[in-house]
Amino acid sequence: MGFKVAIIGRPNVGKSTLFNRLVGKKLALVDDTPGVTRDRRVHAAKLYDLHFDVIDTAGFEDAAASTLPGRMRQQTEIAIREADLIFFTVDAKSGLMPDDRTFADVVRKSGKPVVLVANKAEARGAQGGLLEAWELGLGEPIPVSAEHGQGMPDLRDAVVEALGEERALGEEEDDSDEIAASEVLIGEDIADPDAEPAYDDTKPLRIAVVGRPNAGKSTLINALIGEERLLTGPEAGITRDSISVDWDWRGRRIKLFDTAGMRRKSKVQEKLEKLSVQDGLRAIRFAEIVIIVLDATIPFEKQDLQIADLIIREGRAPVIAFNKWDLIDNPQELLAELREKTERLLPQVRGIQAVPVSAETGRGLDKLMESVIKTHKVWNSRVSTGKLNRWLEGILAHHPPPAVAGRRLKIKYVTQAKTRPPGFVVSCSRPDAMPQSYVRYLTNSLREAFDMPGVPIRMALRTSDNPFAGRAKKR
Repeated sequence: MGFKVAIIGRPNVGKSTLFNRLVGKKLALVDDTPGVTRDRRVHAAKLYDLHFDVIDTAGFEDAAASTLPGRMRQQTEIAIREADLIFFTVDAKSGLMPDDRTFADVVRKSGKPVVLVANKAEARGAQGGLLEAWELGLGEPIPVSAEHGQGMPDLRDAVVEALGEERALGEEEDDSDEIAASEVLIGEDIADPDAEPAYDDTKPLRIAVVGRPNAGKSTLINALIGEERLLTGPEAGITRDSISVDWDWRGRRIKLFDTAGMRRKSKVQEKLEKLSVQDGLRAIRFAEIVIIVLDATIPFEKQDLQIADLIIREGRAPVIAFNKWDLIDNPQELLAELREKTERLLPQVRGIQAVPVSAETGRGLDKLMESVIKTHKVWNSRVSTGKLNRWLEGILAHHPPPAVAGRRLKIKYVTQAKTRPPGFVVSCSRPDAMPQSYVRYLTNSLREAFDMPGVPIRMALRTSDNPFAGRAKKR
């Protein structure tokens, strides 16, 4: 049985750097600015022979409960309750601050075992801060450098001492839910082009939730999972890290990724916001379905369309959620207008699922998830080569490709080469001469004939090798 460790401390003592060190990846955003981390993040970690879950938390701040720092503090207090062991982190370089003493009392009252971590111990003058840390009464401070990986053996020994060998050295749990970093992004190869396998609804599903700042992404995830897991509020841009949340919907395991709001590129100036957006883009690349949250009161801003275009170019399957539907006075008229706009502004994914929801009241959430599953089935769909070529015969008879420079273009056959998203290869005589308008016609006809609404479809043109090319003509 594993255990959970929460990393607690005031802002800017290096909690996220220590979290990344224990996890072995740069998952949490790190910057010199105090208060970068806001939500709590949980991940599997390893410290030599110890295997456990580690929780990264926001910096403890003394503030009113209604303010943003106050809500961040509530998330940190939840992490303390969930944890079996606390890493109380102080900055050895700057020494003890009044907040360190205040929060040490909070940690002590929790009654949980505590390891006092004196971070940044590699800095000149850190010895004074290390000695000061004894004043907290939390035991011997362990000098570490999370940035450089120093002091980790001592930290491991302190964990074993705090929990006891039997608990600390328990068997490692298998974490099969990890995202493979090498996953192909442009589609998955099909081994047998004639096979049409059934959809597997037992596989875990990865969903990223994206949109502009203050569209209600974190509120939507909290409403879906039924708990206040993510920090929310009226302020725009609360979420910074991409936080993953495990959830079970109707017996299916789902990993939800909350992302930072994406503003127009020209407005993103600060380094921290750039890091947040990059983290969000990474979440999109590793997701299968991407829910684009639009504010129904101001939908289809230019940035919304750019986010949708990015998702389509990445080959992910998009679903639109028109959030804040509880604020709309004329829902029927507006819904018809929004659906018409969706078809007109996003022709690349004709038939995209668009669902009105209210994260505040919980309206439309089941319908949204049903649309997600429906889109995922289409994104995974395969069509046998026989069916494709029977369809192609009818298309060529009804509307053959045009002649270019006086020569007729010949299309020989079509086959599906990839899924996730569906990708097709068309064999033709002169691929470079084929007009894009005809390729779009083929794509739209194929989408309609095989019922593939709302997902990007890739169409590649190839020419078959001429066995006589390069041979001199015999006289």
